[in-house]
Amino acid sequence: MVRSAEVATPTADTGPAGRLAAAFLLSHSGRTREAYAYDLAHYFDWCARLGVDVLTARRVHIDGYREQLDAEGAAPSTVVRRLSALSGFYSYGMDEELVDRNPVQRVRRPKVGDNVQSTGLSADEAGILLAAAHRHSARAEVVVTLLLLCGLRVSELCGATVPDLSYERGHRVLRVTRKGGRSQTMVVPPRAADVLDRYLADRTEGPLVVTSTGRALDRHAIWKLLRALAADALPHLAHSLHPHDLRHACATLSLEAGASLRDVQDLLGHADSRTTRRYDRARHNLDRSPSHRLALLLADTDPR
Repeated sequence: MVRSAEVATPTADTGPAGRLAAAFLLSHSGRTREAYAYDLAHYFDWCARLGVDVLTARRVHIDGYREQLDAEGAAPSTVVRRLSALSGFYSYGMDEELVDRNPVQRVRRPKVGDNVQSTGLSADEAGILLAAAHRHSARAEVVVTLLLLCGLRVSELCGATVPDLSYERGHRVLRVTRKGGRSQTMVVPPRAADVLDRYLADRTEGPLVVTSTGRALDRHAIWKLLRALAADALPHLAHSLHPHDLRHACATLSLEAGASLRDVQDLLGHADSRTTRRYDRARHNLDRSPSHRLALLLADTDPR
């Protein structure tokens, strides 16, 4: 996500709107808080330029803001997220009795297609990337293996620690903190466990993946590492590969390998199966229609 240096943070406003924004953001964490902070800042900046009081804005103002987003060429998913951030902000303000209504409530929102934005990787590309990571370094191999085989979000990998690794019923497992602060224990497949053991050696404390100085590797370093690996092994992805592409590949390739939608949903930590279903690249395959199975079941009842 690109950040504009021209847009101040909403909490830079020390007035009632800025204090409300700061309180609202405290109710979120991680990437959600970061994204909402930027979305509110963008809206606050728009209001300031037009002389609109944030706390007394009405639907006509939000409709105008939505029209401005469209004029700027914002993607439908971006518009939906920004309006969602604003709706949450105003609902929070109503709870705190600082605004009298939510002006976003009935604003028309664009429909977002069924396909996820990232492109993912084919099985061949995933194998090439794993091999490139192995050649590069033990740390690179850990990063790629966990993102690809376990479907971790980059924030989950950055936040994982060595003590989060353990054993459960004969399986190597990793406890990760999902969106919303929910904790989930997930299986680390043997291939990933072997890579981790070689990387960690005798280390038993600290962040799971570290820099040369022992600090946790951050999302920007992981992004740069993946681009470097792609430049070496997948040049057609050298300028586009993103950490989420590996999570996408984990989902799509698992489904193609025969894993059930529910199991992949659990692996990725999706609350709604419809989110997981968007990763099923074969869902539009007409050969998979239940009508075929039903026709076979009823074949003997054909009266002809």
